[in-house]
Amino acid sequence: MEHTCCERKTIRTEDDKKRLINRLSRMEGQLRGIRAMVEADAYCADVLTQAAAVRAAIDAFDRELLGMHVRSCVSDDIRAGDERSERAVDELLDLMRKLM
Repeated sequence: MEHTCCERKTIRTEDDKKRLINRLSRMEGQLRGIRAMVEADAYCADVLTQAAAVRAAIDAFDRELLGMHVRSCVSDDIRAGDERSERAVDELLDLMRKLM
């Protein structure tokens, strides 16, 4: 598996792409469902419940992608040493602050 994180691009396996795209497709479907609920004047609590499900799906997507990033890009940069490893750790910490 080749990763070119320093160039701000990650080459993913077809399996990784498929998993991420499947998650995104499910979220798109959930969002379309929420839109339909709003258009149909669905009960607020029901819409909010579905919105919470979308948030949970986004969190799951983030965890999956973050795991891929740590196992590939971050670990590759740490193994490379020098300034790449420090940059990788700083970037990871910044990402985690954004996700929490």
